[in-house]
Amino acid sequence: MATATARISNAHYATAITTGRHALTADEPERNGGADVGPAPFDLLLASLGACTAMTLKMYAEHKQWPLEALEVRLHYHGGETPPRIERVLVPAGPLDDAQRARLADVAERTPVTLAIKGGVPIQTSLG
Repeated sequence: MATATARISNAHYATAITTGRHALTADEPERNGGADVGPAPFDLLLASLGACTAMTLKMYAEHKQWPLEALEVRLHYHGGETPPRIERVLVPAGPLDDAQRARLADVAERTPVTLAIKGGVPIQTSLG
């Protein structure tokens, strides 16, 4: 089970995030009134999707013993469009054939974070 805590105080929009033993800071860019001391919320969403995609495809390639030497996942959120969308480009390195490359793209559509985003995971909000 994944867990995270986000805390904001007097530092305008800078938000301290903890997840397990890890700590990071999120913020809004200066153009939105923040100090840009960390990634913005949608940047974190894209980073999560990119990390999940890269890790899942690496695990898949290792399981299949494919020659995936490296993988870059490029992501862009198009929020001003109707409907909004995320563009994901996979850039695998290594002597993969066309069928292996196509299969990686197919597997990317079913990574855990991809499915959570596409499925619209319900969020239950309460006051503590």
